[in-house]
This record gives sequence, structure tokens and C-alpha cells, in this order.
Amino acid sequence: MKASGWNADVQTLVHIQRASAADVQRLLPLCAEHAAYERLTHSTNGEDELVSALRADRLHVWMAMEASAAIGYASATLDFSTLDRAMFLHMDCLYVREAWRGRGVGQQLWKAVHVFAGAQGCRNMQWQTPEWNVDAARFYRRLGAAETIKRRYVLRLE
Repeated sequence: MKASGWNADVQTLVHIQRASAADVQRLLPLCAEHAAYERLTHSTNGEDELVSALRADRLHVWMAMEASAAIGYASATLDFSTLDRAMFLHMDCLYVREAWRGRGVGQQLWKAVHVFAGAQGCRNMQWQTPEWNVDAARFYRRLGAAETIKRRYVLRLE
């Protein structure tokens, strides 16, 4: 199978499944790879918090699987917008391993998140990507997403 260009055969090789607390050990390496790709520091602590968030339905995760191997994931939380006066879905992560990019896996993950957001009655979906990640920006534009320019601040509370 070709590594470039979308291939309909990928849909038969890859399936998207909701992750549970039992999937955390397969999710953690993907999170570490994603953090490295985005040039972020990555904590190796907090596994219990991740399990707890999944069990409590505070965190929703979808994994792209090829046989029993995790090749990508998307994660999201539900939130409320004061300005829109409505629920929205915040997609925290969408990551596909490099060998699987450009083959429709990201689109399958995004579609699963999109369907979930609609089923939850969300008015919209929101997410961010680093300014330098032009491939991700192009992907999101092709999905029909509108780009807004804001500054994102992070204040560590440790």
C-alpha cells in the first residue's frame, strides 16, 4: 500500500474505537510521540489522572487501530461557552503516527469526534494547532474549519 495519498483500503485496515481506562497503556506512547512532535515537554506522571478522567467521562478518546496496534488518537472534552450560551466540544489532541499520515486516518478520527459532538448537542467544535504546523492547518481547512487568531496562555499551577 502506498504511504502517500488517501487510500480507500485504509478504511478496511484501520478501525476507530472509543478508548477506555483499559486502553491507557496503548494511549501513553501516542501521547509522548504527539508531545515530541509538537515540541512540548511531556510529563510521564499522571497515568492515574488519565484513567480517572476516562472512567468519569470527563475525557473522551478515540483510537485508530490497525489490528491491535494503536496508530493514532483524538481526545476531547465537553465545555460550555458563556458567549455562545451553549455546549461545545474542545478537541484537545488529534495525532496520527507519521507512517499513517496522508492516508485518511486523521479524517476518520476527526469524523468520530465530529459525530460525538453532534450527538452531545454541541454548538461547535474548537481546537488549536501550533502556528508552524502548516500540514495540520491545511487538513483542518479542508474539513471546512474556520481559523481564528488568538493568543493561548498557559499558567502552570504546580
